[in-house]
Amino acid sequence: MTRTIAKLGGAVLAVALAFGHPASAAPASAGDMAVLQQELKALRAEYDARIGDLETRLKAAEAKAATPQAPGAATDAAAAPGEIVIAEAAPEPEVKTASPNAMNPGVSVVLNGNYVATSRDPATTRIAGYPLSDDARLKSRGFSLDESEITLAANVDPYLTANLTASFGGDNQVSVEEAYIQTTALPAGLTLKGGRFFSAVGYLNERHAHNWTFIDMPLPYRALLGKQYGDDGVQLRWLAPTPFFLELGGEVYRGDHFPAGGAAKNRAGTQTAFVHTGGDINTASSWLAALSYLHAEAHGRTTDADSFSGSSGLGVASLVYKWAPGGNPTQKNLALSAEYFLGRQDGTFNGLRANRDQNGWYAQGVYQFTQRWSAGLRYAALGQADPSRALAGSALDGFGHAPHAVSGLLEYDSSEFGRFRLEITHDTSDLRPSDEALFQYTVVYGPHGAHRY
Repeated sequence: MTRTIAKLGGAVLAVALAFGHPASAAPASAGDMAVLQQELKALRAEYDARIGDLETRLKAAEAKAATPQAPGAATDAAAAPGEIVIAEAAPEPEVKTASPNAMNPGVSVVLNGNYVATSRDPATTRIAGYPLSDDARLKSRGFSLDESEITLAANVDPYLTANLTASFGGDNQVSVEEAYIQTTALPAGLTLKGGRFFSAVGYLNERHAHNWTFIDMPLPYRALLGKQYGDDGVQLRWLAPTPFFLELGGEVYRGDHFPAGGAAKNRAGTQTAFVHTGGDINTASSWLAALSYLHAEAHGRTTDADSFSGSSGLGVASLVYKWAPGGNPTQKNLALSAEYFLGRQDGTFNGLRANRDQNGWYAQGVYQFTQRWSAGLRYAALGQADPSRALAGSALDGFGHAPHAVSGLLEYDSSEFGRFRLEITHDTSDLRPSDEALFQYTVVYGPHGAHRY
């Protein structure tokens, strides 16, 4: 094609010279010859430039012809005989920008409400031998709003996600329950989280209130972790490259939440370590086991009118078994779980030396026997060493009492987003027993993240 264009240019040049200087013309002088040579050079340069431009456009047209055309693209108009047509490049498609809402976070809402009836006033009940934080108190009598939540979560970029959960209590107080960023692209199975979040200690601790198995937390969580441990800090997890599930991790927290207090050690008063493992037994059954440990420093931690300074260590062993026919839990499923807690406190209580061992455990099971109905049973107990004679009669004195509680649960699910539960508890954690009836509704709407195993 290039040679054809060159020949055409030469022919046009010859014709132009022939018509401009006919053979019958008189012989030219030397001056005329010089002028003609200059005009010829200029004419050749002009046509060389035009041919170069044609070659460039031809290469562009050939490259475009080799690219598949979009459906419905218009074709070039037919060329006249002998005419060389250079296809013009199609206009660039309009680039549409992303929706202004593309980077907005997903917003989910959880509404919780309660009705509580008790044989004893919850404001006066205690757990014998265990000073309680305010969060570990029993729910108040009557109708109340119970820890409803608004969560905003989104991917920040290819490397980070962010989460903010605000909690609304029955006292109309708003608190930041969780607010953290988390990596998504670290190598070697590592995940780093930083901000405010619930600890991975124990099986239930990371769960938000609407995802608890029962309406309230078991006795050991209330007595030893102030219901559940959450604080400001950092967490590192490692998912091992094994054929079964194996995860190890650790956390460092500010140390302001019970059983810590006062944010000791340059505001890094709590440290934890944990290991989780599990797998499938068969298509219908799976299991999870975990060991975790929490070490907390307290500087002037207060509960009611009492003060404690010292260190606390708490180890937790967890075991979970789940069953669903054919691996499909929507119609029937069974979830069994149990945890054992072993702890020790060393320090001073109201200025007096207070070193003692603590322990507790619970076992629970929930069976969904139809698509919408479930029933559950839980037993929980606590144990402790007697305090020194100097602390007899104080909040650390259990008076030889063994706290325990047994709870029954009946649940109806209107859908996966709506739930109604009734829990009956016989609680002997105080010196005088108490009977409790708790009714709860929970609804979830908006894009809500998946719950843990």
